[in-house]
Amino acid sequence: MDTALRKFGIYALILAIMLTSLIAALRLWRDNRVSSRVLEKKPRTNETVAAQVGSKVWNGVGDELNAAGFETYPPFLRILAFKESRKVEIYGRTVESESWRWIKQYDFTAFSGKLGPKLKQGDLQIPEGIYQIEYLNPNSRYHLSAKISYPNEFDRKMAQKDGRTNLGGDIFIHGKAVTIGCIPIGDRAIEELYLLLMHAHHHPIPCIIAPRDFRAGHTFPKIEEIDWEAELYASIAEAL
Repeated sequence: MDTALRKFGIYALILAIMLTSLIAALRLWRDNRVSSRVLEKKPRTNETVAAQVGSKVWNGVGDELNAAGFETYPPFLRILAFKESRKVEIYGRTVESESWRWIKQYDFTAFSGKLGPKLKQGDLQIPEGIYQIEYLNPNSRYHLSAKISYPNEFDRKMAQKDGRTNLGGDIFIHGKAVTIGCIPIGDRAIEELYLLLMHAHHHPIPCIIAPRDFRAGHTFPKIEEIDWEAELYASIAEAL
């Protein structure tokens, strides 16, 4: 009886060792597969984005560019964003012309804050002012994105006047449908805009963000937190 129990114990120990070794081997195999996938996932570049979505984007925006009189992507681009209507309008022009031509518009897919400029970090406000596109980010957490040059010189000047610090930053136009102060337009739209911006990035790209479209005769909104909104909105109205 004792001999049988000893043999059973030895067999059980051997089995336990084999199972432990098998589990360890499976974990190592799994970890190696995960590591391989991480290594294989290289950061995207503008060139790889163009290769991945270029044909799809042209199929989506090519007719609109042709209708605007462009045979290909325009070398100059202009972006107008209106918070009240939650629209982003895209304009282009050629080297030979000073006239901006309307290409298309996109809808905001989410919104945060209210009418009025961004004043500080964490206020959820979408900025208002005359900005430029600083750079493109092909590895955005929100599919693709374009950096807006907030805060600009006027923002910093007014902050100094008010005694405000920590103005915030990292404001983008991007994909998806979430925002805490950026302008999201969805993945398909940002793919189109991204390709348009890529072909115009050799020249400054103005991005004007307004509370509403002052070209249509709308009045300037009154912003309780500040006393300089008339100066801001007059400059935006002139730039539009």
